Amino acid sequence: MTIKYDNVYVEGTSTVAGIMESEGPISKYFDKTYDDYYMGEKSFEQGEIKMICDSVNILLKKCNLAKEDIDLFISGDLINQITPSSYAANKLQINYLGVYGACSTSVLSIAVASSFLQNKNINRCICNVSANNSAAERQYRNPTEYGTPKPDTSTFTATGSASILLSNNKSNLKIESVTIGKVMDYGVKDVYNMGAAMAPSASYTINKHLKDLKRSIDYYDLVLTGDLGKYGKEILKDLLYEEHKIKLKNYEDCGCLLYDLNKQDVKAGASGPTSSALVTYSYIFDEMKKGKYKRILLVATGALMSPVMMNQKLTIPSISHAVSVEVL
Repeated sequence: MTIKYDNVYVEGTSTVAGIMESEGPISKYFDKTYDDYYMGEKSFEQGEIKMICDSVNILLKKCNLAKEDIDLFISGDLINQITPSSYAANKLQINYLGVYGACSTSVLSIAVASSFLQNKNINRCICNVSANNSAAERQYRNPTEYGTPKPDTSTFTATGSASILLSNNKSNLKIESVTIGKVMDYGVKDVYNMGAAMAPSASYTINKHLKDLKRSIDYYDLVLTGDLGKYGKEILKDLLYEEHKIKLKNYEDCGCLLYDLNKQDVKAGASGPTSSALVTYSYIFDEMKKGKYKRILLVATGALMSPVMMNQKLTIPSISHAVSVEVL
């Protein structure tokens, strides 16, 4: 399902990131970085709450706005019952809608906000995503202190929080359309190979987006996926051509852009809901404003699994949502 918009704009963004991200190739584009995974708090989860609040407050300051100027706060994360987002919403005291789409949450939140804005139910909405590597590793796998060895196909949950302010106020970046994906499952069971699990849903959504809008892939100066990593990225290229005869040319994966894969020990690259948002809201949007890209398609990819379902030996379903952003 694809929805077009004619009055939804990007009014501002903010990105805060962790220590590994601060050592990566695009660190200069972040608004703030932290020296450890606690962010001065008592636990990793409380550190994530702080990141969310920091990201929102930085965004408000950059846009010269107060919390009272925001109609809605949409946020999601990876931790059980999206508690970091909800606890942060309690601190922020902005009308709140919690959403969950795993690593596809960034575009899911944009889709929800854009529909409210298109119908003029609201005028301004902040969409936020967050993740803390140490909190996510403890929930989904093993605490990092265990030193559990991982295969090369595994990805590294990106630490950070990214916020985007969408509104009806015209700016030079427009949310042109979104495509809501479909849950896909190609039978992958390996939790250390998220790229293989998520690539099929990305292939479906990209093809669906192009068919719905009667466009070729060349319409976009850049196609971005969320966090397939260096192996999932190649799987997607093969799937798109084999299933839909689409050749990806101007294509990057945010999981491969966030870190230096040759120097940093992150295996196949970044993952998590902040992977796509940290890269796009900072580096890519900056490049768009400079004129390098006029149209981009961001496809946020998410694995819809949980530790309980993995312990029951089930396969990993995935979902991908796409947003088209254009320079005016």
